[in-house]
Amino acid sequence: MSKIKPSKGAPYARILGVGGYRPTRVVPNEVILETIDSSDEWIRSRSGIATRHWASPEETVAAMSVEASGKAIADAGINPEQIGAVIVSTVSHFKQTPAVATEIADKIGAGKPAAFDISAGCAGFGYGLTLAKGMIVEGSAEYVLVIGVERLSDLTDLEDRATAFLFGDGAGAVVVGPSDEPHIGPTVWGSEGDKSETIKQTVPWNEFHVGDVSKLPLNERGEIKFPAITQEGQAVFRWAVFEMAKVAQQALDAAGISADDLDVFIPHQANMRIIDSMVKTLKLPEHVTVARDVETTGNTSAASIPLAMERLLATGQAKSGDTALIIGFGAGLVFAATVVTLP
Repeated sequence: MSKIKPSKGAPYARILGVGGYRPTRVVPNEVILETIDSSDEWIRSRSGIATRHWASPEETVAAMSVEASGKAIADAGINPEQIGAVIVSTVSHFKQTPAVATEIADKIGAGKPAAFDISAGCAGFGYGLTLAKGMIVEGSAEYVLVIGVERLSDLTDLEDRATAFLFGDGAGAVVVGPSDEPHIGPTVWGSEGDKSETIKQTVPWNEFHVGDVSKLPLNERGEIKFPAITQEGQAVFRWAVFEMAKVAQQALDAAGISADDLDVFIPHQANMRIIDSMVKTLKLPEHVTVARDVETTGNTSAASIPLAMERLLATGQAKSGDTALIIGFGAGLVFAATVVTLP
């Protein structure tokens, strides 16, 4: 018989507050067209993107996260000292160690919380949210700060016609805390590693650092290209549209609701065509508000869902207490979907 006492966590968890930060520089498609042979009409028709935000040198992963976190903490009505854990999802923090979560925790005045980074691409926010829920129910933290943040402009090949227009920068954060009722449903998540080559970094850091220069990608001027994100667009599109709609339906089933019970749909903001196709496949009723933040924010990977959530609430398109289906999917290939009550 175990001598370990049972955990004394909360019965359930919920999102209590949300905050977002978008860099001040707004980049229209015209800027992208300076380095690729395309058109504004083509970019909009293929992705739905008109503008995106690119960070300045001062708008670091940590700095953007601190701004978004401050708003989320204030929205939740708690003090930073009450944060028991900080989880940061990002693929664009270039310092291998320490985790940027520790720097963020210090700068927001959180005391000495658990703090760590996760790398789950565009599904990272869902992964972090699930971990936070587990911590609260298990009792290892009362409040958890979950951040999705990216500076994907640092990993964009501006000469790659297939991806140059896709990516943007920004940070979104939520505070997750205790609840007497279930406000975060079961998570449907997983990975398909056999498809890992469809979205990847062009060159591993070690090869970029010490590799054979003759094997490294060069730009038109013969200069070595910095590692960037590349993808097989059609393969990713088909996977997202057909497979992720199934995952989204599984999340609805796991939560015990139907599409008719939804108020809001917040998918990863990868591409407007993917979003519209998922809405059609899921047969979402007209009353369901659909996040289409990608038009002005671009694909911000782990930051896209909390940024879209924050904008829907700030503009009144969604309201506190609404039932929302969220789903993230991307490099890995990985995915995570769940139903939540909006803060």
